[in-house]
Amino acid sequence: MRHVLILFAHPAFERSRVQRRLLQAVQDLPDVTIHDLYEAYPNFDIDIDHEQRLLSKHDVIVLQHPFFWYSVPAILKQWEDLALEHGWAYGSQGNALSGKYMLTAISTGGAAAAYRREGHNRFTIRELLAPIEQTAMLCKMIYLPPFVVHGTHLITDAEIAAEAAAYRQIIIGLRDDLINLEAARRFTAINTDLEAIFAGEEVRG
Repeated sequence: MRHVLILFAHPAFERSRVQRRLLQAVQDLPDVTIHDLYEAYPNFDIDIDHEQRLLSKHDVIVLQHPFFWYSVPAILKQWEDLALEHGWAYGSQGNALSGKYMLTAISTGGAAAAYRREGHNRFTIRELLAPIEQTAMLCKMIYLPPFVVHGTHLITDAEIAAEAAAYRQIIIGLRDDLINLEAARRFTAINTDLEAIFAGEEVRG
């Protein structure tokens, strides 16, 4: 069993529809730690030692946040700049995160069709997440396809519930080593085809 750390960042959590439901779907899971960065650091004063201890204790690191301006919310960038120190997270002597898994769990206002070469945003989600993927690679981590919820402005309550259930299933699958990672890598998003990535495994929890 792996230990999962969810680094949650949403500057307006009280107005969230999708991210709130995703978080609620996993908050009761054993061996899953939820760390709300805006709640922990309202003044952006990141405790580097505490963050590094948390990272060291977990095997799967999930960056959960709305996709703001094709990037992460400000506090998550602050966290990256401070917690992922040279000589600890990366560099010739920086091996603290080596072999750990990283997953991005994001929500976007735009529809899936907007995130294509011919779409409004001109790039795919995976292309826009390249800085995070490269950060994971620099830290010798295993980067997984992102969990993506599109079209949050128009999504129905039933669709949100379905995405929340899928998120719970994937977090359990990562925790319990039930996901076929080779199958998952074939998709642009890890929640594209749950049947394919679980390959008959029964998910409980």
